[in-house]
Amino acid sequence: MLTKFLTILILIIFSQTYFSQTTSAVQDTIYLMNGQVVGEKIIDTVLGAITIVNPQKITRKIHYELEQLYMVRFANGYKRYYYQQDTTKYQFFTRDEMWMFMKGENDARKGFKARGAFIGASIAGLIGGLTGTFYAPIAPYGFMALSGLTKIKIRANTISNPVYVESDAYILGYERVARQKRKIKSVVGGSIGLAIGYGLYFLLHSYYPETINIGFSK
Repeated sequence: MLTKFLTILILIIFSQTYFSQTTSAVQDTIYLMNGQVVGEKIIDTVLGAITIVNPQKITRKIHYELEQLYMVRFANGYKRYYYQQDTTKYQFFTRDEMWMFMKGENDARKGFKARGAFIGASIAGLIGGLTGTFYAPIAPYGFMALSGLTKIKIRANTISNPVYVESDAYILGYERVARQKRKIKSVVGGSIGLAIGYGLYFLLHSYYPETINIGFSK
């Protein structure tokens, strides 16, 4: 009888411990307007913001203003929407369209690499730097300006769900982040190429020909 009682007591203690650990592991999910998703326990929802503990430094907190939030899905399954269509605030998308727009942003953030922009700007910067002139930066940074105008190709392997590309809002979100990444990669690549080009110019400019005969001299 005593053995049976001890067995039941142990099972009760174990189940309570397991339940408390499981409960503490459950997180709320925060969907931000920039497409990012944060999974952390919300500890406060007052003063026009929601607050979580900084996962990097647990002694600090992170506050998200309501304008930054699309939706919060609490651990119990309840969803609270913060975004709503309001043309007076330049929020033209419906709630469903904004959701697809954010999906596009997130997919581009994860999958779009912008390697072409980096390589092209690097070459433009290198060529500009090799001239050794004051106007050399025009080449790479002009390339950066043009990189945001060309068409964005959405590769199938960067799409989290093939159905998403049927949504114009998804495509707009994807293109927005992709163009931003192109410009950033262009700045980085162009700056590196320009620095290398200037370096090579100072090392080699003494070997440059003074004039270049292109066939017009007598």
